[in-house]
Amino acid sequence: MKVYGVTGWKNAGKTGLMERLVAEFTARGLSVSTVKHAHHDTDVDQPGRDSFRHREAGATEVLLASPRRWALMHELRDAPEPPLAELLAKLSPVDLVLIEGYKREDHPKVEAFRAETGKPLLAERNATIRAVASDMPQPALALPCFDLDDTAAIADFILQEVGL
Repeated sequence: MKVYGVTGWKNAGKTGLMERLVAEFTARGLSVSTVKHAHHDTDVDQPGRDSFRHREAGATEVLLASPRRWALMHELRDAPEPPLAELLAKLSPVDLVLIEGYKREDHPKVEAFRAETGKPLLAERNATIRAVASDMPQPALALPCFDLDDTAAIADFILQEVGL
């Protein structure tokens, strides 16, 4: 599986770019999976639901299955967060895995950047960032820079980078 990341500061447009890239790649006939890293206590389950109650009772894993989808939730129970490579190994094979977040991991990335965040470009000090998708020109940047909304061009760049 090929792996490529989308990173950036909070509210820089990462999730919107991820969503557009998934739609673009699947429209081109590629199979795509995603990994989203959250820095906070994220819960995809709802209090009161059976699966939530199973986890609250102490289950390490709860697999929820229906005719339309299945989901596996794994409670770490104070164990350390698994490394990205271990999580990627749990995915079914696809053409491309897009990863949102994981700024410090060593996979190649495009940085989503919006000036309104008031934050500096990560690309200036992160060698794993291979291009920037920005809401404004970045003439001083030595990397390729795309308009944040030019999904097709960003997709073309990523596909060239991973050899697809």
